[in-house]
Parts: sequence; structure tokens; C-alpha cells
Amino acid sequence: MKTIELSAGTIEYEDTGGTGPTVVLLHGLLMDASLYHGVVSELSADHRCVVPTLPLGAHRHAMHPDADLSLIGVAHLVVEFLEVLDLSDVVLVGNDTGGALIQLLLGRGTSARVGRVVLVSCEAFDNFPARVTGKTLALAGKLSPLMFGLFMQQLRLRIVRRSPIAFGWLTLHGDATTAKWIEPVLRQPEIRRDAVRLLRAAAAQAELLDEAAEQLPSFDRPALVVWAANDRVMPPEHGQRLATLLLRSKLIEVDDTYTLIALDQPTQLADLIRQFATAWPAHRARGERGFCEPPRP
Repeated sequence: MKTIELSAGTIEYEDTGGTGPTVVLLHGLLMDASLYHGVVSELSADHRCVVPTLPLGAHRHAMHPDADLSLIGVAHLVVEFLEVLDLSDVVLVGNDTGGALIQLLLGRGTSARVGRVVLVSCEAFDNFPARVTGKTLALAGKLSPLMFGLFMQQLRLRIVRRSPIAFGWLTLHGDATTAKWIEPVLRQPEIRRDAVRLLRAAAAQAELLDEAAEQLPSFDRPALVVWAANDRVMPPEHGQRLATLLLRSKLIEVDDTYTLIALDQPTQLADLIRQFATAWPAHRARGERGFCEPPRP
């Protein structure tokens, strides 16, 4: 893992290098870059994959005490990350809360370096914090950092980790990975402090994604919406609504997966990203409206 110094603190990231299309992948709450290990292993032969570990509770470098750890603050940190690495025309992918961050970027007009987006089963509209999983974390965020750490200790037990209040409805096959995600918040007091600040800020801004949705039709570049067909945390109808709001978009539903498609079906997600990354022109022709189909051979 490489590191980069941003205004909020030190961010770890993976960068495979290469000359192919640049894909930047954003993870969710209490997750890190390992969410995309399977996807990156499939894509890295012909794409440059860049995966930051954002300060969303599973990071290993504490942020500055005055860092803005609201979701808007983290979204701006993504913009800063792209700018400092001078990444442009990127395919920006977000699963779970990573998709919420993308919506905030698009809704605030800070997407100049983004050529196209992939929203993968994510929070949207009024589903924030997301159903029982997100609401449990939001309640836990009201605790002091010390008590929050004691609460999180329960997730050492697989039976708790696999319950709906934790990761049980987020992934079918990824328990070994989720067990590693909770280690920083259990071991590092500074990470617990960051996590509590983040959760409290998120709970205080529950209307953010409804507001961001109003601005999504202004995004004029290609968008792919990938959703778990039987998602229990992110309603499938939200995927349909997002695809309707994004003017140049396509919706694909995936079977045999929960919310974390990047973890449960990495090969299929990588294939979808690969097809999408070069299939449609990134920018509209003058006067063009609506969805742009891939060019015919």
C-alpha cells in the first residue's frame, strides 16, 4: 500500500499502475480497500486500478483532530485525492457508502475529473443510514469512543458479525474479509475517535442523499448502476430510480450476492466495469439527449 498526505491526514491507497483506463474504487463504512481485491485482480491486466482506504472507520492512520469527517468532508477528500494524484477522466466506482460519496460529488458539481461512474448497490434517497445495519451503527455512534470500542468487540464473534445488525445482510461470502475490517477500530483509540465523529456527522445529515438526488440529472456522462437483485439493505427500486435520474445510464441486476457485490461477485463486477469503461463516448455530442448505446461493430 502507498500513502499520500492530504489535508485531513495520511491516506493509504493501492495503485496498480498501467496505461489502460483509470478506475478509482470507493468502499463503504467500516471497510477498506480490500473490498475490491478480487475486482482489482481481474481488472489490473488492462486497467489502472486506484483504491484508497478512506477514513470510514477501517483506516489505519488517524485523521487530524480538526479534519472534516462528515460524508461531505470525505467526498471532498476524494476530490482532493484525484487532484493530488492528477487523475482525470476516471471511471469512479462506489459500492455501499462509496456510492453515496459519488452521488454527493455529482450533486455538488465537483466531478470534473470523472469521466463515468458506476454505482454499485449503495445508499440513496432516504435510505441513509441504510436500514437496520446503518441505523445500528448510527445508534452506536452516540456512545463515547471507549464505549463504542466495547460495543464493537462483540463483532469478534462470527455469530454477531453475520447478524443483520453487522455484516450479515451485506455479504454472502466475505466473512473472513469483514473480520479484518474491524481490527483498527478495536485496536486503535484514534480510529475509534474518527469513527464516532463520522457516525455522528452522518446521523445529523440524513437528508444529504435526497438533496444530492435532485442534482443527478445534471451529470451528462455515462453511468452504470449495478444492483444486487435481492438486496436486503439497499432497496432494488433505488437502483431503478438512480438509473432513471442519471440521463445516460444503464441498470444491471446481479444474482447470488448481497450488497457488497465487489466481495461476493468480483469477477462479474470486473467484467461489467471493463465493458463499461470504453463502451460509450464519455462526452455528449451537441444536442444529444438520453442514453447512449455502445457503438455497433
